[in-house]
Amino acid sequence: MPDLTRRNMLALGAIVPSSTRGGQNTPPNDTIRIGVIGTGGRSRFLMRALDSVPGARIAGLADIWDAALAEAAKLAPPRVYTTRQYKELLERKDIDAVIIGTPNHWHAQMTIDACAAGKDVYVEKPITHTIAEGAKVIEAQNRYRRIVQVGTQQRSMPHLIRAKEIFQSGQLGAVHKIHMTWNRNTPRRLSATADVAASEVPWQDFVGSSRKQDFDAYRFRNWRWFWDFGDGVFGDLMVHWLDTVNWMLDLPLPTSATSIGDNIHADGIWETPDTVQTLLHYPQRKVQAYFEGTFINQRNAAMTEIMCREATLYIDRGRYEIIPERKRSAQGQDVSGALAASEWVLGDGPRGADFYSNPDGEALHLKNWTDSIRSRKPPACPAEEGVKAANGSHLANLALRRQRVVRWSEVQA
Repeated sequence: MPDLTRRNMLALGAIVPSSTRGGQNTPPNDTIRIGVIGTGGRSRFLMRALDSVPGARIAGLADIWDAALAEAAKLAPPRVYTTRQYKELLERKDIDAVIIGTPNHWHAQMTIDACAAGKDVYVEKPITHTIAEGAKVIEAQNRYRRIVQVGTQQRSMPHLIRAKEIFQSGQLGAVHKIHMTWNRNTPRRLSATADVAASEVPWQDFVGSSRKQDFDAYRFRNWRWFWDFGDGVFGDLMVHWLDTVNWMLDLPLPTSATSIGDNIHADGIWETPDTVQTLLHYPQRKVQAYFEGTFINQRNAAMTEIMCREATLYIDRGRYEIIPERKRSAQGQDVSGALAASEWVLGDGPRGADFYSNPDGEALHLKNWTDSIRSRKPPACPAEEGVKAANGSHLANLALRRQRVVRWSEVQA
C-alpha cells in the first residue's frame, strides 16, 4: 500500500494543475465559455472551484434574484453578461456550456432546455425532482449529443477511484450490506423572519411548474426542506453516497424501500423531516443498503461502509480505510485471511467531514467535465447515472411519505 499511496498522491497533483481564473494561460480558441444558471451559494462555490480548471471562463450569469446575481458577478470577469431569464443566456452564441445550480425542481427542465440549445451541462444533484423526469433528461442528453455531468463529485476523487479498484479486485470478498450516513449536529436556518422582500423576487418564476402558492421568504431561502422545491435529506445528502456505491458496486435500482422520518430539530417549520432512515433492498444481488441522516447528532458524520466478507471498506470525502474481518473457527482459532489493514488519507479534516482540505472534489469533477467537453467522451457521472441515484432517493421519499414499503415496480415511469 505505501507504493500505491505514493503513486496516487503523484496522480492527484497531475489531476489538479494550478491556473489563473478562466484559463488565462489557455489559448482563446481552447477556452470553454461557461454560463451559470442559478447563482446562489452552491453555484458560487463551483465558480471558485473553476479557478483551478484550465481553459474555462465564466461568460454569463442568470438568476431571478438580483442580490444573488450581484454576489456571483464579484467572482466573474468584469462586465460579465447577466440576465434574470435563463433562456436568454441559453440563446447566446458566446456560451458553450452551463452550470445549473438552481433549486431541485428546476434541474431537469433547465438541463433539457440547455441540451436543446446545444450547450453542455454540469447540473447539481439530484438531476431530477420526480421519477417521470428521468427518461426525459436522458433522452435530451442523447438526442442532442451533449455532455451532461451530474454534480456527485465523489466519482472524481482519487482516493475513491482507488477504493473502487480495491473493491473490484475481489480481495475484500462479497458484499451484502452497506451502511451510509450523513449526520450533523449544526444549527439550521429556522427563523421564519423574512430576509428578502416579495418585491425583490419574481416569485412565480421561482415556483415554475410546482404548485401555485403565495410568496414565502423562508421557503425561497430554504427550499431544500419543502417538497415543492427540494427533496429533503434523501435527495440532498443520501444521493451522494448512493451514487458512490452505485458506481463502485455497479448496483441496479433498488427493488424496494422502506423509510421513517421525524421533524425533531425543525418541527413545525420544515415539511421534509430532519431525521431519517431508509432501507433499500437489492434482492437480485443479495444486498441491503441502509442510510441514516440527521441534524441532531453527528455520530459517524458523512461516510459509507461497504461491509464485505473479508473486510469492510470505509470511505468518506477525504480517506478510505480497509478494516479486515476477524474470523474464528468453531474451535475458537483465529482463521482471518492475509488481508492487511490500510488507509489513505488525502487531506486535513476530521473523520467523516463534509469537506477535507484535499481533495478539491468540485475542481476535479469540473475538470473531468471540461475534459469530456473537449474529447466528447462520457464524463464521470452522465445523466443515466445521475438519474439512477436520484431515483433511489425518490423511492426512499415515496416510502417515507406513503408510510409503507414502496416497490420500484409500482412507481416506475
